Amino acid sequence: MKKLGVLTGGGDAPGLNAVIRAVVKTAISRYGCEVFGIRNGYDGFLEEDGIVPLGIEDVRGILPRGGTILGAANRGNPYARKIIRDGKEVTVDVSDEIVKGIDRLKLDALLVLGGDGTLHIAHELFEKGVPVIGVPKTIDNDIGGTEITFGFDTALNIATEALDRLHTTAESHHRAMVLELMGRDAGFIALQAGISGGADVILIPEIPFKFESIMAKIRERADKGRKFSILAVSEGAKSQDGVQVFSRKGDEIYVPRLGGIGQAVGEYIERQGFESRVTVLGHLQRGGTPTAFDRSLATRYGAAAVRLAARGGFDRMVALHCSTITDIPLVDATAIPKRVKLDDDAVVTARSVGISFGDE
Repeated sequence: MKKLGVLTGGGDAPGLNAVIRAVVKTAISRYGCEVFGIRNGYDGFLEEDGIVPLGIEDVRGILPRGGTILGAANRGNPYARKIIRDGKEVTVDVSDEIVKGIDRLKLDALLVLGGDGTLHIAHELFEKGVPVIGVPKTIDNDIGGTEITFGFDTALNIATEALDRLHTTAESHHRAMVLELMGRDAGFIALQAGISGGADVILIPEIPFKFESIMAKIRERADKGRKFSILAVSEGAKSQDGVQVFSRKGDEIYVPRLGGIGQAVGEYIERQGFESRVTVLGHLQRGGTPTAFDRSLATRYGAAAVRLAARGGFDRMVALHCSTITDIPLVDATAIPKRVKLDDDAVVTARSVGISFGDE
């Protein structure tokens, strides 16, 4: 093993730089291997100055930094890239050019840090002969085959702190405070933050809700003298007689952008005679310094990915099972997205302590 490439695809997440650092230090110190960073996801193979050598000095001091020193592109799908041709915008497949770029570098392995979309592309590139290895990254924690993805713990801590802060102002002004959180079609952030932050209502995509049930909980609290309520709402939550709310429609390049369900819930509460305020936490969940847990997990993933490359374990993803780093086939990781199960211990616990999911 002489040359490794590493790229960060999809949306950014706290811990990406920790993985890059671990990859570089492990590859150089243990295997005497050259490492090349690919800028802006897969797009780096097509861009001028898209490839940069990475040495020990290049990763010094990046462990606590959020974001990624390589840049990311959550629309960087080589199988569907928008270009201008004859004055018109068209979608083309440039995957063969990506493969040629990898061949020119003579990479012995390409380490891909990403979520389900980025890792699915990695598997497709493997079928074209690219020696890929995946590292699970997403704040949503929705990648199958691993107990947790790096980035999730940081997002969870930020969401919990936001709920803590909303508590004081909610109680002071006797309001229902709605906090809309990320997560796409998985409710892990809202569920865990709701429990940790003492929410009264948690709305997640896996459990369709009834507006009347939300109000029943708010009225119950008011009748007991608790004139404020805290609601943790996942952006993908939907009512039993409705659909998910999107702020932007999707196409072959752009995935639909969820957003607006928090406002819909807040407006309904207002119509029932209770004052409400809505906070959309948004990209604050992605930014800033990663937690100690995410730094440690990301470092373990990065080092394990290099060791897996040295063994020739391609088309696989490093994963966490029972607190131990292992690896699984990429197809297993991307085949079935991870979702909150209705009998999950966290769901049972939340119900036990009186939290409403708006479904009863």
